[in-house]
Amino acid sequence: MTSTPAQLSQTSSKPLDETRIEDLKRAVDDAFEATVEKLKNLVSIPGIAWPSFDPAELDRSAKHVAELVSQAGLSDVQILRCDKEDGTPGGPAVVARRKAGQGRPTVLLYAHHDVQPPGDAGLWKSEPFTAVERDGRLFGRGAADDKAGIMAHIAAYSAVSEVLADQFGLGVTFFFEGEEEAGSPTFRAFLEKHRELLRADVIVVADSSNWKVGIPALTTSLRGLVDGTVEVQVLEHAVHSGMFGGPVLDAPTLLSRIIATFHDEDGNVAIEGLVGGDEVAVDLTEAEYRADASVLDGVRLAGTGSIASRLWTKPSLSIIGFDAPGVDVASNTLLPRAKVKFSLRLAPGQDPDQAMEAVRKHVETNPPFGARVVFTPGEQGNSFLTDTGSAAARKAMWALGEAWGVPAVEMGIGGSIPFIADLTELYPNVQILVTGVEDPDSRAHSANESLHLGDFRNAVVAEALLLATLNHEGLA
Repeated sequence: MTSTPAQLSQTSSKPLDETRIEDLKRAVDDAFEATVEKLKNLVSIPGIAWPSFDPAELDRSAKHVAELVSQAGLSDVQILRCDKEDGTPGGPAVVARRKAGQGRPTVLLYAHHDVQPPGDAGLWKSEPFTAVERDGRLFGRGAADDKAGIMAHIAAYSAVSEVLADQFGLGVTFFFEGEEEAGSPTFRAFLEKHRELLRADVIVVADSSNWKVGIPALTTSLRGLVDGTVEVQVLEHAVHSGMFGGPVLDAPTLLSRIIATFHDEDGNVAIEGLVGGDEVAVDLTEAEYRADASVLDGVRLAGTGSIASRLWTKPSLSIIGFDAPGVDVASNTLLPRAKVKFSLRLAPGQDPDQAMEAVRKHVETNPPFGARVVFTPGEQGNSFLTDTGSAAARKAMWALGEAWGVPAVEMGIGGSIPFIADLTELYPNVQILVTGVEDPDSRAHSANESLHLGDFRNAVVAEALLLATLNHEGLA
């Protein structure tokens, strides 16, 4: 049975006494204005890890983050990187470590300082790299994804170290990546090279979202991902559409026939061999989804089952690129070939290799009109499921509820964070928590990306409470 957020409960016992809780909240609030100013300054640096952008800005971003970490009181701060497979340097990562006291666990706090390109500047209501406050939100590229994650970690750590003082024995490692938006090409090599430096008992990945403004969430599932290209070839070269059109169909038309087989009449993914389920803890109404996704009036939603399951626990397939002449340069010719790039999100538990093979088999079986079909696999990443019964997850749910004043919910995310699979493989006993500062209107990767400042404050408080609880109780 699907629950609504109001039906969810949180533990009634508090691992911290009321005085300590209020002291931590007060410490966060006293420093919050300065925290927001630091975030604004960080947003002003256009650190983009894509090859077509100035790498000097990415280096400047890393140096600025390293300074912020040093100001928080950590002395062991490094900027590290690994080379990519082609020998070019990967993005600069900031790593800082505070060793754990005797018998205390270590928490690794992850976020990334690189950002997406701003895109069409004309779509922004203010300059992308100038943070602007409007209606309780902070607008700017990276304001939510994921520079707010960095500042939440730093501000929470600062509050705990101030309030607990010499009672603070928890080990803390900051790991702020510099190439996440470029696909984390050196992440695995970086982990393997610095495996002991980054070893921890709990990892908090602050790169997700909350349920909605005013309701916090712990992200307990992420879909996996495979992508690739499908190309259709029908002619050796282009020919006149009037002289030769009729007996042969052009490549875009035949490719469209293949694309049409990816979904059934209801819009469910129709590729044999893919798994999915309908078990979710909470659900969205159709109206909420339409508003969040800006669905046009009259467009029927695709798929069957709950909205949340269609987003989190079932596969979805999108065509994200199409190679064919643009309309403004089209000529009267039969196009000999056409290519698309697909992106397939996988339900938790789906093996990416099997999913890739399922897509290959689907497109190569019975090609329309005998056209030549070329399937090229691309990137792939594993899904993720949180052990919600772990000590870290239980403490995180309490901390989120205490910070917001309402019970936290367990939610899935339709997106993927492939590097989490690397973390679980190299650190099989680690407890991973995926948290975030975003909400459904943050518009990460889009124009007018923004951060809800009230929820940002609550996210800092929640993490401070979590760190203090782990310091007090460990992983009991």
